[in-house]
Amino acid sequence: MRIVFMGTPAPAAKALERLLSSGHDVAAVYTQPDRPSGRGNKVTASPVKEFALSRGIRVLQPRSVTTAEALDDFRSIGAEVSVVVAYGRILPTTFLEAPKYGAINVHYSLLPKYRGAAPVNWAIVNGETTTGVTTMKMDAGLDTGDILIQEDTEIREDETAIELMSRLSEIGADVLVRTLTELGSIVPIVQDDTKATYAPLMKKSDGFINWTLPASDIVNRVRGFQPFPSSFSFLRGMRLTLWKAEAIRGESSGAPGEILSVGADEWLVQCGAGTMLKIIEAQQEGKRRMAAADIINGVRPKVGEMFGASPND
Repeated sequence: MRIVFMGTPAPAAKALERLLSSGHDVAAVYTQPDRPSGRGNKVTASPVKEFALSRGIRVLQPRSVTTAEALDDFRSIGAEVSVVVAYGRILPTTFLEAPKYGAINVHYSLLPKYRGAAPVNWAIVNGETTTGVTTMKMDAGLDTGDILIQEDTEIREDETAIELMSRLSEIGADVLVRTLTELGSIVPIVQDDTKATYAPLMKKSDGFINWTLPASDIVNRVRGFQPFPSSFSFLRGMRLTLWKAEAIRGESSGAPGEILSVGADEWLVQCGAGTMLKIIEAQQEGKRRMAAADIINGVRPKVGEMFGASPND
């Protein structure tokens, strides 16, 4: 089957690699234009582009997919199906309907739950214990197409969004190959819109730690908001990002955000509902991530000090 692949980040590159290793004919790859990234703002190709070029596959990077010229270029490839994995653009229906078998999307949730751009992050933030991968037949809506295959997986108790995304990219690559292999016999399932939930792109402001939340909710945010926007607060006007934390059982009566205790290698902060948070790994602004003991030596937190939501608190 002649395929056009459309994707941009590392999980999409994993799916492309699996398609090729399973013997599928990928005629061309669409990916986002090269963009500045990193501290030096060096113009960088996407992981999908780098992988496709290493395999000698034609790469297209249109700045728009809404022009007649872009559609003509797409149709000229003569693909029987297009595969879309985190491409990063909304495709017009003319693109979706051009191939004989339409467009198949890999989505990293069990649709109709967590439609949108950040399903992995919000599943962890919301305390879900199960998630998965869905392949679907794309339509004009936002992740509303008919379901082809789904595979679920447990979300591990201490798993971060980065770690879960790595596992789901492997699962998704396998599910994609199965979908293409079984495409002629799969009976699509219409999504139940009444059960839909949404996973919008995260904003920087989502990362501000609300210390009135229970400690378990804050831990979920620390895990789920990685790598962006991360979970952070301010102490003496200094930004401190939490990368690993633990909810501690027991009751205490401090004010939310108050430092309750400081030991040689741990410190506890008061959260909402009488709960406590143990800081395990953190990062001062402009410095590397460190274990709690190293952070304590640098920051020297004091019992009774308060974390705030801004540098001025």
